[in-house]
Amino acid sequence: MLTRISKFQRVGVFVDVQNMFYSAKYLWGAKLNFSKLMEKAVRGRQLIRAICYVIENPEIDQASFLEMLKGNGYEVKSKALRSRSDGSAKGDWDMGLAIDAISIAEKIDVAVLVSGDGDFSDLVYHLRSRGVLVEVISFLGSTNEDLINAVDFYFPIENDMLLPLKPGGTVRPALSVQRSKPNSDTSGT
Repeated sequence: MLTRISKFQRVGVFVDVQNMFYSAKYLWGAKLNFSKLMEKAVRGRQLIRAICYVIENPEIDQASFLEMLKGNGYEVKSKALRSRSDGSAKGDWDMGLAIDAISIAEKIDVAVLVSGDGDFSDLVYHLRSRGVLVEVISFLGSTNEDLINAVDFYFPIENDMLLPLKPGGTVRPALSVQRSKPNSDTSGT
């Protein structure tokens, strides 16, 4: 298994959009720059697939957002927010993301998971058992510690990957306690 960055590594990128959207908004008062995210995830390696998993809310027009994702090289998978009988709403892509990652594991050397959801820890262990190097890119303040400990490399999202919520606005500092994972530097050739 390759443990350093190589231009020969084949990369799959899996983005939990809801997790990233709410983390950016509530921790930083910002939104994620998906172009810079793609650069950080791929880092000169061979992109095989990049998939964004989106929950569509019928009360919000997401057309321009979805077009922006596609324009930045992401495949978009979306499903509608489901209403429950008690009036609450539910929508997540955890199972779909996991199935996709497992399905293409034989075609990639590196899986880049963009989420802080600790439910993905078992997926990480499974992919690693199949020889896939797993990296996570997420907001440190909203990332489950079990997930950080499960991956080969962890990269926190910082303000250089963020955009202000409103034009002319600013990105505020993170509202999180900073944790670190040793050996998160994979620089090299």
